[in-house]
Amino acid sequence: MAKRKVSDRYKRNKEAPVPKGCLLAIGGSEDKGKKELKEEQARNVNFEKEEILKFFISELKGENPMVAVVPTASTLPEEVAQDYIEVFKKNGVANVEIIDIRQRLDAKNPAFLDIVERAAGIMFPGGDQLRLTSILGGTAVLELMKERYTYDEGILIAGTSAGATAMSTPMIYEGETKGGYIKGDVRITTGLEFIKNVAIDTHFIERGRIVRMAQCISTNPGCIGIGLEEDTAIYVTKGSQFKVLGSGLVTVVDGMGITATNIYEIGTGEPFTVRDMRVHLLSKGEVYTIPTYDQLHI
Repeated sequence: MAKRKVSDRYKRNKEAPVPKGCLLAIGGSEDKGKKELKEEQARNVNFEKEEILKFFISELKGENPMVAVVPTASTLPEEVAQDYIEVFKKNGVANVEIIDIRQRLDAKNPAFLDIVERAAGIMFPGGDQLRLTSILGGTAVLELMKERYTYDEGILIAGTSAGATAMSTPMIYEGETKGGYIKGDVRITTGLEFIKNVAIDTHFIERGRIVRMAQCISTNPGCIGIGLEEDTAIYVTKGSQFKVLGSGLVTVVDGMGITATNIYEIGTGEPFTVRDMRVHLLSKGEVYTIPTYDQLHI
């Protein structure tokens, strides 16, 4: 494989392009057909076994499409990778390759660039989103993934739990308290930036994360917060339009109309106030367009 700069493959545009690829952000604990249903899933008349996984497979393009699994977020990457190999094989996808990047030096392996080039779908399993950003940020592998997402119509990039949280910017990576109502309790950094001006959080209702998202958006009111419940996903097209999949709810937190907040006045360790923050609850089949504006720079 001839050496080249990643950016040589694509013509750079001066204006921010509309992504041609698609994203699938999953709230975690998606049904893989390997465990008993949770009580709320068993009672949910809309629950459909393995719905999200089957949707991912149905959207793969090409003959004998290859799925690349990136278990970097996990401290048990071999086990996670094998789990996905088995579940994809069970559902008719035998062509699965592993991008086993455990430290930044691993990202220099040209074989991983080749896998990204050939992949019809890329899957980021769960774990710790800070591992993903710290290890993959600024690497040629991530740059190629983002360029394929931007310019290739055939690519589908998915992430579950930490893998979904890391797709966005800003990215929540830690909370000191369960509620997140104390200033300074929510830690935020730059994510993988497949989608900008959006903060994604997962296990959202199960773990009571609405307040920590509210703090995130209070400090970044030009962004939209998207909370994904378990076994629930958003399918993002054109970089800003999404449809809800799965058995739970998607919570959208919109801070653009905030009329007042004291987040910038109070001291660290104090509860914060915010007024006129909008919240939408969206169930399966609902569609939503993320408010965007023309970017002055990429």
